Amino acid sequence: MQRFAVDPGSTDLGPVYFHPVLWICAVAVFAVIALQSIIYLRAIRKAASAADLTDEQIKSSVRRGGIAAIGPSLAVALVAISLLPLFGTPAVLTRIGLVGSAAFDVAAAGLAAQSLGAELGGPTYTQKVFAIGFAAMTLGGLVWMLTALVLTPLMAKGDKTLRKVNPAIMTVVPTAAILAAFFTLMFAETVKSGNHLLTVLVSGAVMALCLLGAKYLNKPWLREWGLGIAIFVALAAAFLATA
Repeated sequence: MQRFAVDPGSTDLGPVYFHPVLWICAVAVFAVIALQSIIYLRAIRKAASAADLTDEQIKSSVRRGGIAAIGPSLAVALVAISLLPLFGTPAVLTRIGLVGSAAFDVAAAGLAAQSLGAELGGPTYTQKVFAIGFAAMTLGGLVWMLTALVLTPLMAKGDKTLRKVNPAIMTVVPTAAILAAFFTLMFAETVKSGNHLLTVLVSGAVMALCLLGAKYLNKPWLREWGLGIAIFVALAAAFLATA
């Protein structure tokens, strides 16, 4: 137990970085994620008949989603690795694995550290500063989850009301909202530099080629792997452009 002795003023962060309580929390988070995945898969199979989905279509959709998640997951993994020196393995797994944004986490922890006259990763980064910074990140994630919990039922009521007025509206609104969100994120990146713009254009071109190839060459796997291929090619283009 001496290894995990806590001294708030100490700059030796090992005892708090790898404290058993944080490891238990990290394992619990991933256990919840695994349980949710199982519940969702079972719900899909139960609802498949009502949606006229075959087992093959379900398998194809799940496989396509898993493949499409590879690229974004690698990006998250890279972000997690960059945060390890600041927060340690259990804290990073807990934040990134559940509800987390690297930009928000670093900003929240940085503000918390500044309130104590300290700096993240600096000589004044003590166990106490880490604990307060981690608490700030956690509270921010908690607010996100509570907001979703409160607003989701309200949005569901609005959905029912709009469907009564015009059922076609709810077939357009979700698609428009997703397109607007992704366009906003994309546009925010393109104005940063020429390399950012190049990356966006390359990824869009590669994704378009994959979709056209899947359609005209009768290669469905190109559609499934399209997002992952586009991400890898765009990363390669960005690397070459900045080399």
